[in-house]
Amino acid sequence: MNQNNDYQAEQTSFSDHTLEAAERDTGAGRPDSSAKGYGKRGFAGKFAVFCICLLFGFLVAMQFKSVKLSVDTVQNNQLMRAEELQTLLNKERQKNEQLYGEILQYKDDLSKYREQALTSGDYAEVLAQQLIRSELVAGMTDVEGPGITVTMTDSQIQITTEYLNDPNYYIIHDTDILSVVNELRDAGAEAIAINGERLIATSEIRCAGSIVSVNNNRYAAPYVITAIGDPDALAGALQMRGGVVDQLAPWGIGVGIEKNELIQIKGYTGGITFKYATPTEGSEN
Repeated sequence: MNQNNDYQAEQTSFSDHTLEAAERDTGAGRPDSSAKGYGKRGFAGKFAVFCICLLFGFLVAMQFKSVKLSVDTVQNNQLMRAEELQTLLNKERQKNEQLYGEILQYKDDLSKYREQALTSGDYAEVLAQQLIRSELVAGMTDVEGPGITVTMTDSQIQITTEYLNDPNYYIIHDTDILSVVNELRDAGAEAIAINGERLIATSEIRCAGSIVSVNNNRYAAPYVITAIGDPDALAGALQMRGGVVDQLAPWGIGVGIEKNELIQIKGYTGGITFKYATPTEGSEN
């Protein structure tokens, strides 16, 4: 019996020693420093990934916002452009109605003149009235009224790039002046002058070297264009989005606009010669 007890005690002692040895070999019972270090590195890596994802999401959101703002800006510009075109269309319709009314009035006046000439035989009075109107339409008489003054000046931009270093881009050309004059005429200008030169049906506006010829008289910048008509309509025609002022702005061409309550424009004083044009045979006027 005693032998069995001694044998069991020896077995128990051997097992305890074996377990202690195994613990020493495997490091059981002590904190694992490598596992602790791996936990710290894993947390830092996850946090870095989180920050990158957060930054990427922020950039994507900003990009979407930027695209949306760009689309909204384009749509707003198109809407404003459509409103401006609609306003111009309404003005053109009103202008057409006004011109149609003037035609009817002229027909009535012509009938009255004919009746007066036939009943009274006073042709001199009828001819005098027609002459006054013809001179007014032809630009031969001095006129005055409300309107605007447009001052065009050459660019003051210092040329710094080789791509656009041609100085001709930065000075006023005849086409620039023609664009302004055409817009004024379309907006209802009744009389126009450039540097005091009254424009009539036969007036020319063309480049002559570095200057511009008007009615065969040469002028250099600045060019002062005066026009009689509705000041708001004339100024609006030049300042409309994408109009003459916007087209010349990138080159630094100055286009100053001033509204005036009273403008005086002298009549045309040059000569007019019709060498080939003759009245149509059988014409009553």
